[in-house]
Amino acid sequence: MSRVGKKPIIIPESVEVQIEGSTVRVKGPKGELSKTFCALTIKKEEDKILVERPSDNRLHKSLHGLTRTLIANMITGVSSGFEKILEIEGVGYRAIRKGDHLELQVGFSHPVIFHRPEGIQIEVPHPTRIVVKGADKEMVGEVAAQIRAIRKPEPYKGKGIRYLGEHVRRKVGKTAK
Repeated sequence: MSRVGKKPIIIPESVEVQIEGSTVRVKGPKGELSKTFCALTIKKEEDKILVERPSDNRLHKSLHGLTRTLIANMITGVSSGFEKILEIEGVGYRAIRKGDHLELQVGFSHPVIFHRPEGIQIEVPHPTRIVVKGADKEMVGEVAAQIRAIRKPEPYKGKGIRYLGEHVRRKVGKTAK
């Protein structure tokens, strides 16, 4: 008994999808991605992709939603791409892009060099703003998290690298008596 998801994934005209067994290859203007999935059947019908599960047990249901979302993210990534914006807070804290790497001045005695992985673009429109772009949503999020981990925002003055719009809970410091 095969179960088909309620929402088929619609393929835009600029994206080319190939399904070979359990491997899905997606090619578009922003790049090419491929991923192998297990336990589910993936079918392409005209301009739609259908994900089917073999049964209604808990594992197959959770894998069904995950697989559908991963394929949809692959299609969105190669057609329009993903981006994460980081902002730097603190006196003297700044970022500079030099070739393939990012140089960060974030309060250490030396500049921190971050090397850009393949398939990711890093832009620095302002010295206190970093934009991470790419076709793979997982990779964009991972690179942004690695950059943030270099100097996480501290709770007393809020200095550090944070996501755009991230709220940092502030603590009250010492008080004189």
